[in-house]
Amino acid sequence: MSATVATSRTPSRSSRRRGTDAGGLFNRLAVTCLTLFALIWLVPFLWALITSLRPDSEIAAHPTRPWSNNWNLDAYRAAWHSTAIGWWYVNSFIISTLAVIFTVVVCSMVAFALVNLNFRGKHAVFAVILAGLMLPTEALVLPQFMEFRALHLLGTYWGIILPAVALPVAVFVFHAFIKGIPVALIEAARLDGASWWRIYYQVCMPLCRPAISAVAILTFITSWNAFLWPLLVLTQTKSQTIPVGLSGLIGGAAIQYAQTMASSVLGILPLLAVFLVLQRQITQGVANTGIK
Repeated sequence: MSATVATSRTPSRSSRRRGTDAGGLFNRLAVTCLTLFALIWLVPFLWALITSLRPDSEIAAHPTRPWSNNWNLDAYRAAWHSTAIGWWYVNSFIISTLAVIFTVVVCSMVAFALVNLNFRGKHAVFAVILAGLMLPTEALVLPQFMEFRALHLLGTYWGIILPAVALPVAVFVFHAFIKGIPVALIEAARLDGASWWRIYYQVCMPLCRPAISAVAILTFITSWNAFLWPLLVLTQTKSQTIPVGLSGLIGGAAIQYAQTMASSVLGILPLLAVFLVLQRQITQGVANTGIK
């Protein structure tokens, strides 16, 4: 009787084979979807790269031809010397770096307070922060513009950095990660006489390195690609960022396609390098914080 029960509980060979076939089919389908999405992103980038290496005369005569008999780097030289792209690089790097630093510090402190401190209205504050995830950026442009004009911050780096600091998704990521830290660890530090400030930067922040990496990289990419708000705040050509500066290259009557594409390729290279180097940290940070 026991042998019969044991045999009935053991999965049959056919069921295991069906499970293996289903898993293999799902893996092939996932790889196919990932390949298609990669091509959707890669084709425009390759087209911009090819166009930037072609002479303007060939582009005007045959705009859809994917090859050329006269490959050259003249468009890159012209883009670097005839535009202020060097200043745009500096401005974008300074703004994105400062936005990352302030966003990580401020949002992690807010999340730490919401998880570990007890104060009146804590849940209401967290609900308001989460509500910020549903607000489109365009809805905040007019009140932010009036506010920063009253503060005389238009045309400065701080006019771009300060709105980027209040990032609800960063608070949500840190909140989800800090909430997963064992309560016993926090209580042990309190019993040893550690202050909340010391627990924050000596206990929680070292454990939040995956979340810090994810928030820092995503904030850097978002700040680097921001267009609407920097377009309204930064007015001088040398103070503009990469996206705003590139938009001015296509405003004339005669568009130099090779130079425009070369400037676009130069603008995307830092983001591409950041993602390729730190993609593992992005994946680990998103996975560990439970963001789907």
